[in-house]
Amino acid sequence: MDFELSEDQLALRAAARELLDDLAGPGRVRAVVDAGGSRDDELWKAMAGQGWMGVEVPEEQGGLGLGMVEAAVLLEEVGRHAAPAPFLSSYLALGGLARAAAGGVDGAVPWLEPLMSGQAVGTVAWDVHAPVLYGPLADVVLAVAGAQVVGAVLEAPARPRPEPAMDRTRQLGWIDLGGAPTFRLGGEEAVTALVDRGATAHCAEMLGGAERVLDMTVSYAKDRVQFGRPIGSFQAVKHRCADMLVDVEGMRSAVYYAAWCIAAGHPDASVAASTAKVWCSDAARRVMASGLQVHGGIGFTWEHDLHLYLKRAQLDEVSFGNAAFHRERLAGLLRARVDAGESVV
Repeated sequence: MDFELSEDQLALRAAARELLDDLAGPGRVRAVVDAGGSRDDELWKAMAGQGWMGVEVPEEQGGLGLGMVEAAVLLEEVGRHAAPAPFLSSYLALGGLARAAAGGVDGAVPWLEPLMSGQAVGTVAWDVHAPVLYGPLADVVLAVAGAQVVGAVLEAPARPRPEPAMDRTRQLGWIDLGGAPTFRLGGEEAVTALVDRGATAHCAEMLGGAERVLDMTVSYAKDRVQFGRPIGSFQAVKHRCADMLVDVEGMRSAVYYAAWCIAAGHPDASVAASTAKVWCSDAARRVMASGLQVHGGIGFTWEHDLHLYLKRAQLDEVSFGNAAFHRERLAGLLRARVDAGESVV
């Protein structure tokens, strides 16, 4: 079995990194944030122009016809750059609508092209009691309502106002579907697909952010001199960085296995997605904490780019369920196998 990305997937990653290096470097991200915004319009148009939103949408529906692994490649790069654009939320909304349209839900069809072209913004409310990403900019929202997924169109007057948040690279807003017309997109199967993809997508973003913080920390440890030596030569700092690497590589394995399971329609998809969310939520927190520790006083200032990733990771950690939620979900999934006399390995 080949555990490496294919040549096409590596080329996709290289192209995504080149685009984001150009349009979502730290200075540009800070300029957007400091101006009070959370979406770089030029970046958003570039993402749409490359077809990113429709990465999983079948070609017959106008998308790229790729899979969740390719989506994870893009999301990892978005997280690595803390890119201020509603890619993750629109990707998830578009995927849910495309699956519903393929199942004969006519109400989903009109939104496919606007979302793929970037003319519209989508979001997902997996928990109606929590604020959602880019709710204040969203044109259409997918919401988990009990054992079904519903879609709703948000007209400008009904869109929520932005809420203050630690993560200033993205907007948050509380969605109220009370007065919005809704249409049913699917039942329990649609809910499961949305939760699996949402959890895995946020894990991919956390992976990219954690990887970037590891690189920043190792570079700083090489350059920062204390007692006449680079601090990276001290055993305690070496151990910190080594632990960060173990966490990042564990995140990578969990994310891409979950993405592969989803893309392949594997029966372990839900188990893999929840496992990834458990590991990545905890590991990202450890990586960010170690990055702060190694950077010392400068790492605690907002002026240091470490904070762009630390605060973004905290939001990703709780989106689509935190580690505790997915431990409980895993217990339920595995308990059903035990009761049926099946193996849990």
